[in-house]
This record gives sequence, structure tokens and C-alpha cells, in this order.
Amino acid sequence: MGNIVAVDDFNLRVHEGECFSFLGPSGCGKSTTLRMIAGFEDLTEGEIELCGRLVSSSKKNLYVPPEERGLGMVFQAFAVWPHMNVFENVAFPLRIQKLNKTDIVRRVNEALHHTSLTGLEKAWPGDLSGGQQQRIALARAIVTNPKVMLLDEPLSNLDPKLRETMRFEIKALQRKFNFTIIFVTHDQSEAMAISDRMMVCDMGKIMQIDTPENLYNKPCNRFVHNFLGESTFINVVIQDGKAYPKGHMDQPLNLTVPADAAEEMVVATRPNEIALTGPDDDGFATHVEKRIFLTDRTEYLVPVGDQLLKVQTPHRVTFAQGEACSVHLVEPMWYPADDEAAEKERARRQLV
Repeated sequence: MGNIVAVDDFNLRVHEGECFSFLGPSGCGKSTTLRMIAGFEDLTEGEIELCGRLVSSSKKNLYVPPEERGLGMVFQAFAVWPHMNVFENVAFPLRIQKLNKTDIVRRVNEALHHTSLTGLEKAWPGDLSGGQQQRIALARAIVTNPKVMLLDEPLSNLDPKLRETMRFEIKALQRKFNFTIIFVTHDQSEAMAISDRMMVCDMGKIMQIDTPENLYNKPCNRFVHNFLGESTFINVVIQDGKAYPKGHMDQPLNLTVPADAAEEMVVATRPNEIALTGPDDDGFATHVEKRIFLTDRTEYLVPVGDQLLKVQTPHRVTFAQGEACSVHLVEPMWYPADDEAAEKERARRQLV
């Protein structure tokens, strides 16, 4: 497969007290970055500071081990010890720190209270649900009063309803204990629900850092646009200042072409931001290839050039399969044509 630089030219500052998410596909470098922050992997270049303290430096040959970094950590695998009851699982890091018995009991009981585990102190993890086991991991992470909490896909093994509940519980714990969260996930809705800011990375590089709203509404490139939310792309050819869908040079799209547009471009929009109207309007004339009725919307597939464009509308907008219609793109974004080399490299990284 060849060598891969997992994290390349990464320069990142997370603000104290914020929830900051790493988002990206498999192989993009997000979990490797988290492991380097935790101290499970060392750097080949660069430095890492935690709360103003240098904990990793390749230049200074400095490496602070994970147990001395003052972090709380929760991972995808709940990592609870089956041979210890709930109380002992949560008390374990405090016993390592050699706290006295009174302080251990007080802090464990407080952590159990805040994770809704009071009354289960003597229960065995194997007798509890997945959500309760994840709460044990959260309680064990907060019992040491960490300044920074690292969460690596902590909710992916839970069912959808429980996952949604746990999002709110994590945010409530953050408000209560005032720790900084660094959250790694591939689930975009999860990241957008919990984050103050997010970073989208690809192939070991940072693509964009911003608030969830800005990342969704103002993606800096096609990759970010495609990764966050549903996207629709049209390959276009620019000729005489007009944009023609590839495969159909007889009818241009009703769009204002950017002054710096190349000969071939990609027009990007969201399926629910495309207007579908009658055939006599001034949009791109086409027809409904397929109509799909869903619970909260109707989805249409309409030919535009040699592509099928996905359009999502409220149920009140009704077209029959085969019916003529017009497509209007509302304030789309423009990107360079597809980079096939990048797509091949992305696929290679996911296999390694």
C-alpha cells in the first residue's frame, strides 16, 4: 500500500471550555490526532500543549505519558472492567492516584450522581445496558476532574434514541464541570449537535475549521460541501459565459457564471434548496425520472445533462413520474472539476 503520513501540517488551537469536534471519513487522521493528544502515539514532528503545558515535542525530545496529562478519556469500546463493579470501575483512577478512602467515596458518588448511576454501585457491567456501560466510562472520566475530555466515537455503539439522549448528557456534564471537550466522530449530525466549533479533515490535512452553521452554509471546497449534509453536484462546461450541464450543450443553466470560472466546473447545492416548477418557467427544462415519497419530504430524480439531479421538496409540491418540469438552482456554490487523484488517495487511505 505504501507509506502514509497520517497527520500532515496540522496547526490547531482549541479554546478553553469549548466543545471542539474532529470530523472526517475513515483514514483522514482524526483518531490519530486524538491519540497523539492523549499520548498514545508520539510525534515525528511538532509540539502539543495542554492548558499551557508542553506535553509532546519532537524537537525537545519531550514526551509526557498519558497518565500524567490530566485528561479524561472515553472511547467507542466502553472499556469498562467486567471483573469490577460499577463503584470500583469509577474509583480505579483515584486509587491509582492514591487518594484517601473518604475522598474516593465522595468523588465516586458525585460522578455516579451526575451520570445517573446512583444505586448501581454494586452492579456488574455485564448486567447493565450499553447506555449504562457508557455512563460508567463517562463517570470514570470525570471523577478525576480533568480539564480536557477526549471522546473518540463514544456514542457509535448505542441505538439512535439513546445516542441523542447521551449528546445532551455530555453537554450537561461539560457545563457542570467546565472541561474542554475534543470529540472525534464520523457522524456529522452528532458533531453539529454537540459542537461549538468543528474541524473537517481529509487525507491528514485540515480542510476547514468553523462553527457548525458556517461549515454547512459556507463550505470552503467540494469535499466539505459533500461531507456535511446532503449535496447535489452538477458537472458543467463553461462556454461563451454560460454554464451548460455536461452532456447537454443545447440548453444552459440559468446561472451567473463567476468571472474566474475554468472551462469545466462543478456547481454545488443542497437537494432541498433546488426549486422544482412547471415546464413553462425560465428554469432548466427537464422531466421527472423518478419520484420517491418519504415521511417528511418528496424526493425527485431529474435528468440534467448526463446526470440525475436529486431534488427534495415539501409534499405540497407534486409532480408525477415522467411529467415535464423546470429546475432552478438557488445561489449554488462553484468548485473546480473533480480531482480523480484525490479520490484514489482517499480510497487508499481507508484500506490501510
